[in-house]
Amino acid sequence: MTYFIFGLGYSARAVARALGETPGPVVSVSGTTRSSDRSQVLGLEGAFVHVFDGTTPGETLKPSLGDASHVIVSIPPGADGDPVLACHGEDLMRSTTLGWLCYYSTVGVYGDQDGAWIDETATPDPDNERSRHRLEAENQWRRFAAQKKVPLLILRLAGIYGPGRSGFDRLDAGTARRVVKPGQVFNRIHVADIARVTLLGARHRLSGTFNLADDEPAPPQDVVTHAAELLGVEPPPLEDFETAEMTAMARSFYADNKRVSNAAIKRALGIKLTYPTYRQGLDAILHGLSR
Repeated sequence: MTYFIFGLGYSARAVARALGETPGPVVSVSGTTRSSDRSQVLGLEGAFVHVFDGTTPGETLKPSLGDASHVIVSIPPGADGDPVLACHGEDLMRSTTLGWLCYYSTVGVYGDQDGAWIDETATPDPDNERSRHRLEAENQWRRFAAQKKVPLLILRLAGIYGPGRSGFDRLDAGTARRVVKPGQVFNRIHVADIARVTLLGARHRLSGTFNLADDEPAPPQDVVTHAAELLGVEPPPLEDFETAEMTAMARSFYADNKRVSNAAIKRALGIKLTYPTYRQGLDAILHGLSR
């Protein structure tokens, strides 16, 4: 299998590392980053990194993309749609080796569900521009996959956390907050579970749209409290959402309140999550057991 990953950000780098550590035949991995400076510091041994800024076609990536059997897209769309399809859709359509596609979307496409449990049968109703762009990009990729006749896996990801991006880091930086909005819950997903599910999906050429979230949606202040307890430090004070000073971006994340079921992806792959709740995930991060 030959992989090409558009957008070697936090989650996609975990996928690339997992591919490099997978036993068995050598797997070829190529991918993109936005700048040549960044391509030098990714630390992905054995991966060939191209520059693609999402506005114009990448100058060097066509040969690697043309050899790819598995393509993963982890680049956010903009108002003009998906940048990969805009710049390299024709290259993908002409490919004779492409056998599987994966697109990372977000559970934000469901919008606010007033705290109810939802699954993939829920009608998307995004209530912010970012999520509306994601939903349109999902549809663009569905149309492309149908025309190309290749399986497409869309993973709607919950809030991503892991080493270097967790409550521990915010507590260390002094930026952690315990903002309380009564009844508010979020799902999360550990980056290692994103990598694992992506690789299993690729192996089985899974197609369809699936939520990828943990087993236990929880109030955000509970996660901060637990992280502080594990570190043995005092948690930040509780703040009321209505009076808390927050940026418009930060406040927008509290507009969506829902409990996202992950039953479908676990059933499709016959798995349980490695980190089913934030408690297992934080404990593994603290003890250096997860990547």
